[in-house]
Amino acid sequence: MKQKRQMKIKEIITAHKIASQEDLLEKLTSEGFETTQATLSRDLHELGIVRVPDDSGFRYIFHTEENPQAMRDLISAEIIHVVHNESTIVIKTLPGRASGVASFFDRLNNKKILGTVAGDDSILIIPDSHNHVEALAEEIRSLDFQD
Repeated sequence: MKQKRQMKIKEIITAHKIASQEDLLEKLTSEGFETTQATLSRDLHELGIVRVPDDSGFRYIFHTEENPQAMRDLISAEIIHVVHNESTIVIKTLPGRASGVASFFDRLNNKKILGTVAGDDSILIIPDSHNHVEALAEEIRSLDFQD
């Protein structure tokens, strides 16, 4: 149960701006994870999630967000396989991680990516042009982006 809860915490932190532990507890509860404030505090510490100030107050981030390479290393560990055809790219991830990985790609604001669609363990990447599919797939495989 702890592993599933921590995976859900990572997904929520990646996909949403969470300003307080109360907000996070509320999201966890709505996802079917009942937990205590003390357990949540331990989970945040174990996961390396910290609360930092931002433009509109505070938010929780992975400590690695301050280090872009560390974040890319984390994301690349969750990607299993990248394939493409002439028009789209499909990324296979660890179970339950597609949403968080897709959010990472959305936040890159890479001009070659029009959008992402995430399931449980698969992401559909829609490139801006058929001409960029192969190069973008290779960038995703290496997580080496150049805007």
